Order: sequence, then C-alpha cells, then structure tokens
Amino acid sequence: MSDIRLEGVSKRYGAVAAADEVDLAVAQGEFVTILGPSGSGKTTLLSLIAGLNRPTAGRIFIGGRDVTDAPAQQRNIGLVFQSYALFPHMTVLENVLFPLGVRGIGGAAARTQALDALKLVRLDGLQDRRPSQLSGGQQQRVALARSIVFKPDILLLDEPLGALDRKLREELQVELKQLQRSLGVTTLLVTHDQEEALSLSDRIMVLDKGRTQQVAAPAEAYLRPANRFVAEFLGIANFVGLADGRTGLVRPERVRVGPTGINGGRPARVVETIYLGQMVRYHLALQGGEDSPVVAALPFVGKAFAAGDEVAVSWDTADIWPVP
Repeated sequence: MSDIRLEGVSKRYGAVAAADEVDLAVAQGEFVTILGPSGSGKTTLLSLIAGLNRPTAGRIFIGGRDVTDAPAQQRNIGLVFQSYALFPHMTVLENVLFPLGVRGIGGAAARTQALDALKLVRLDGLQDRRPSQLSGGQQQRVALARSIVFKPDILLLDEPLGALDRKLREELQVELKQLQRSLGVTTLLVTHDQEEALSLSDRIMVLDKGRTQQVAAPAEAYLRPANRFVAEFLGIANFVGLADGRTGLVRPERVRVGPTGINGGRPARVVETIYLGQMVRYHLALQGGEDSPVVAALPFVGKAFAAGDEVAVSWDTADIWPVP
C-alpha cells in the first residue's frame, strides 16, 4: 500500500492551475523529490498533502486513509520550511518539545523524546541555547528535530536547505539522507535544485506549470528524460539530429574530445574552456554540419584544450536518447 497517494489532484486559482490533475504514489519509507522551476506548483502540492490547503479536485490518501478533507493536525505530518520557523524566545529544547506539548505529551517522557531527537541531528549538548546563538546549519537541524520528535508518518520538506551556503548545504544533504534512511520515514522534498534532487532521491517527480512531466529514478530521469523540458531542466543537454529525423539527447559527460583525426570523431573548434576543479567543461562548435553547439564535461588531468583549438568530438550511439 502506498503511504502517500494522489489521484487527479488539482488546485486552481481562477483560470490558473497551480496543480493540474496530478497522480502520484509514494511507497512507505521512500524519499521522493518534487522538482521544478519557480511557479511549477511544487509548494502548492506540498501544502495540499500537508492539509494547509484544499484541492479543487481529486483525492489525497495517507496510509490508505482519505485525508482530502482532514485538517492538518489530523495527518501526523512533520513539516520543515526553508525559513526554519523556530520560536526565538524559546531554547532549542523548548522548540523541540513544542509539538509534543501540542499533542498532550509532557514530563520526563517528552524530555527524553526531545533529547533523543536532538541527538539524532547531532545537536546534543546545545539544548539550552536559543536559535540566535546557533549557526544556520544548526538552526536547520533544530527544525528537523522538531519535525521528527513526535514520530510522524510523513516528513515534508519545503526547500529546507535553500538558505544555506553551498558547502553547508552539501554536508546537510548527506546528513538528511542518512537521517531519513535510519528513521525509515516516508519523505517528500520540494526543491528547484537539480543536484540536490539527483543526490537525495529514490525517485524524482518533475513538474512544470502544475503538470507532471516525469516520475522516475534519478538516473532514469537524467539519462532517459520523458521530454525536452525534463532533459533541459535536469542539466546541460546536447541535442543532435538522428538518422530517422528525430532529435536525440547526449549528456556532456558522454561526449569525447580529443586531437583531430582520433577515433573518427567529427571536427570541431573549442569556443570556450571552463575549469571546474575536477572537471573541465568545453563549449564546442561542430564543423560542417547544422547541429547545435556541443558541451562536453571531462575529468581534468592536468592539461586542457584552449579556446580556438581544433579537436575531434564523438559519442557512442548507445548514449543518445530520443526525446519528443
């Protein structure tokens, strides 16, 4: 049985469909990311599942129970926002205790649960501090502890790492995945960050203008996108003409670049070389054809081609994926 199931869920504001006949089934313990650009309907969908908003049409099920018309407090959902939403006048421990108090859990049992939750997010020993005495990463951990302390059936995360710098965000991505796996809690993450979605998720749901574009495992969505929108949104996509007249996709890391005359590659000129640390990204202009410019991403091995160099470009037929 699916832990979360959406059947034809829509949310309209006048003529605008923020969610348009969305279907989704999330298994118990699964980590699914809802990914899409701003205005695609990601947060709307999360708010409908959380019970903060009601759908215009369709049904929402949690644990097999129809909760479409149930208020938020009857859904046993943990919710984490980008803004953390911590109470500034409360200590860390008091913040984590708060949802337990709302549920009528107090005394020593509540304190033990709260301290255990803080230990899970590596904040044991900081329970007496106030949010203003914590770093951004620590505040986000408090928000996570508060969302899991009452053992929710579902964990909903709305851009939880968006306010953090890149290094800290990457560290917390690892911690978040480890925490979710250890708890076994069914999790839905909303983000516009493609790398975050690819690294954290068991499956990705790509949205655009309120409609589902693809639901698939990260590798499948990246290498076998359902359409051109998914192909371009999940990363750099090279589009090449196929012999049958269709258009195919090849990802930059599947493109080979070498000296001219090597392996029968197509001649090209390096337009730009971008050094990215472990990788070098080449922007290439193919010669003697009408194909679009090609982007290649190769490991940096101490020497790179420079802008203006003549090179040979190739890729394997098996790495081309036809896209509508």
